[in-house]
Amino acid sequence: MCEIIWYGRGGGGAFTAARLLGIAASLENRYALAFPTFGPERRGALVLGFTKLDDVKILDRSEITEADFAIILDETLFSDEVLKRLKLNGTLLINTKDISKYASLHKNAVGLDASALALAILKKPIVNTAFLGAFAAVSKEISLNALENAVKQDMKASLVEKNIELLRTSYESVNI
Repeated sequence: MCEIIWYGRGGGGAFTAARLLGIAASLENRYALAFPTFGPERRGALVLGFTKLDDVKILDRSEITEADFAIILDETLFSDEVLKRLKLNGTLLINTKDISKYASLHKNAVGLDASALALAILKKPIVNTAFLGAFAAVSKEISLNALENAVKQDMKASLVEKNIELLRTSYESVNI
């Protein structure tokens, strides 16, 4: 099973990304489970999204304690706690202009300036679909085509074209 924790802020799309990844996996005839955790806070507060992917039915519905991937949509959310919840050989994907400060903390750290890409393409700092593209490139757990189809299926028609462009751009931009 592949387990992913999404770190974001309320309104920033962390749970939407977790859910879209689950939809994409189901389009590839895989099993997926996606769920959030958050308190009564409002926009801007910490939100965790969780996605579990597998080729067999997922029976464990508990929160992920050791992830294969930690995806940080907002660099200010990085902490030692993120690394503690990441498996030894797990991968850290982080929204940053400078990956060097994280590369020394974790051997599998991958950075993407998703904020710049999102601002250029969406004209908004919503980076969730950028990290779906980056996840596809880094993990090989999901195809870009399945993610594109999930976006088409789940997002409003007015958002589809630009989000697919962001998916593709981040997929091609991530340095692994």
